[in-house]
Amino acid sequence: MKTPSRKPLAGPLSFTLPIIMAMVILLSASFGSASVSFRDSSGIILNRLFPFLNWSYPETMELIVLQIRLPRIILALLVGTGLAAGGVVFQGVFRNPMADPYVLGVSSGAAFGVTMAMVSGLSALPLIGPGLVPASAFLGALAATLLVLGVAGGLRDASLISLLLAGIAVSFLLSAGISLMMYLNREQVESIVIWTFGSFSAAGWEQILLAGPIILSASILISLFNRDLDLLSMGEDTAGTLGMHVQRTRLFLLVTATLISAAAVMVSGIIGFVGLIVPHAVRIVTGPRHRLLLPWAMFSGALFCVVSDTLARTLLEPTEIPVGIITALFGAPYFLYLLRRRTGRPA
Repeated sequence: MKTPSRKPLAGPLSFTLPIIMAMVILLSASFGSASVSFRDSSGIILNRLFPFLNWSYPETMELIVLQIRLPRIILALLVGTGLAAGGVVFQGVFRNPMADPYVLGVSSGAAFGVTMAMVSGLSALPLIGPGLVPASAFLGALAATLLVLGVAGGLRDASLISLLLAGIAVSFLLSAGISLMMYLNREQVESIVIWTFGSFSAAGWEQILLAGPIILSASILISLFNRDLDLLSMGEDTAGTLGMHVQRTRLFLLVTATLISAAAVMVSGIIGFVGLIVPHAVRIVTGPRHRLLLPWAMFSGALFCVVSDTLARTLLEPTEIPVGIITALFGAPYFLYLLRRRTGRPA
């Protein structure tokens, strides 16, 4: 079957993507409680990229842009890329447009694992502590995924309603566990609460070096399975007939998407709905083929997170809103719209 006529939109618009991304990054770097003009922030970043320019700026201004705002922007780009890629994979693996790391409880599982590492002191252990945080996030996310699948009836037989209900139930269960850990460790309540709301306020180069390699390598790996995701969307029988080992491929993609989601959550907290609304919006431009859908979704997810974070730190300036609240304000109504549209269809 040929792709609908909307697909060619992806070609012309692709030429503008780098320009849009560069403009958003430079604009975001110029917004904040400290006054730095667009011209100055752009000049500082360009001067760092191209030292031969030899432009001079006040040291304080360079510190604000390069050590505070730029790491935050880069981390938002990485997290948005990962969450969108995870959303595309979950929707493809489950053949369910409502699937996403947040709705399925994967993000809550990763948050539970990281919270355990924080309150138990494992994250503060010398040498091995930093490595235990991503491990805890991944194990928590994987456990949540397996629990949701077990409750919903398995990877093959899970229906839309059973997946949603299982995801909601598991998320509530894990949220209760996080709340209990906060109650028993009151000295860490503030940091845990801010983190679970989703925020890039603690972003630094250390977080980028921790999550960046995981998100980027796993995203590249997923992009090699574009054809497999297309085959899965046709159904298991068709995919198997065309030579794909269905269960092995689905399991591999599921684990890889879980790893990406865990890496995103461990550095930013729970940022919901990115993996839900971004793939849906991108499909309007690219159509269902994953060769275009996946890279476009990753780019758009990165852009969405940067814009959301910029709004989060400027709307109530100097007070900062958790970025998870901003994405929820966009995502929750869209989620309800999708749910209504699908459940309201005649049988």
